[in-house]
Amino acid sequence: MPKIPSPPQDASSQRFRNNLIGLSFKPTNYENPGLLDEALAVIPLDRIYGEAEDESQLLQAKAASIGPNAKPEWGYQDCVIRALLRWFKRTFFSFVNNPPCPVCAAPTVALGMTPPTPEEKARSATRVELYRCSASQCRAFERFPRYGDVWTLLQTRRGRCGEWADCFSMLCRAVGGRVRWVWCAEDHVWTEIYSEQQKRWIHVDACEEAWDTPRLYAEGWGKKMSYCIAFSADGATDVTRRYVRDAAKHGADRNRCPEEVLVWITDEIKKLRRENLSKEDRRRIIIEDHREEKELRGYVVRALAAEIGRINLSGQPSTPGEEQKVPGRASGTQEWREARGEAGNGSPHNDQPPREGH
Repeated sequence: MPKIPSPPQDASSQRFRNNLIGLSFKPTNYENPGLLDEALAVIPLDRIYGEAEDESQLLQAKAASIGPNAKPEWGYQDCVIRALLRWFKRTFFSFVNNPPCPVCAAPTVALGMTPPTPEEKARSATRVELYRCSASQCRAFERFPRYGDVWTLLQTRRGRCGEWADCFSMLCRAVGGRVRWVWCAEDHVWTEIYSEQQKRWIHVDACEEAWDTPRLYAEGWGKKMSYCIAFSADGATDVTRRYVRDAAKHGADRNRCPEEVLVWITDEIKKLRRENLSKEDRRRIIIEDHREEKELRGYVVRALAAEIGRINLSGQPSTPGEEQKVPGRASGTQEWREARGEAGNGSPHNDQPPREGH
């Protein structure tokens, strides 16, 4: 049944509203013309567009071989983002576990958090990790600021999930993609790109070089998730159903506010972001909203049907068919993945809370 939006009444709901309102400003940074120009300047456009053209032609030929009415799986703009994803993961950005010593390049040991300097604060670093060189003859310190400023990330080209998603989302916007920045309450962030070819939002995780694999986290990493909220220049949408197909198995408690309040909050953000849109753009986005809601409801229906199908007439679970295999997490060290509960379904640590921020 559709939920009737209800404003926050209790302190917990109000805190969650304030948190989501604050997060909703993140993708507005991707609309800055100056930053878009800076982002375009670092992208090897000839390479990206060349790879996209090659893949697009292959997909068109494949569709033509099927029949005159067949359409390519992905459009040219999708291929541009796919080429950008490969370049970003393999060439441009680096994943940081423990940063190397700045003096002797030896491994470092984490000491904890330290306050940011004024310069680091100016670059939107609200957290700084402190490390010490493990070499006894060196023992130098290294700081790892967790920058939230996209321009700075274009220079440093390193980080973890947060920096990867932030920088990659900005680059996608620079090449003309419609972008969402997706926040997971269980300490992960990623990107969604709108595919005009498929008329839906596509999951993209630059850390994993993952494309259209929304079941990656729950079924591949063994991650239990409560809220997955997608923020864009057009508003906010609860997309948890896209990423948690079996709530009983992979869902975490959704107890930060009543469901009706969450609908009210996302509606509030949509109104805020869309108030200056033209009637035509607003009508187009509303149509997309309805199409997406139908998609998300479909996941719930299919999950229920699959569960019923696993129960035979005797009331015992039947033998399940072969399920699509979803890979485990690739980025980060094994120890770090286990500490965050993201080492896969076989990990003995996958019920532990995250050790540190994304």
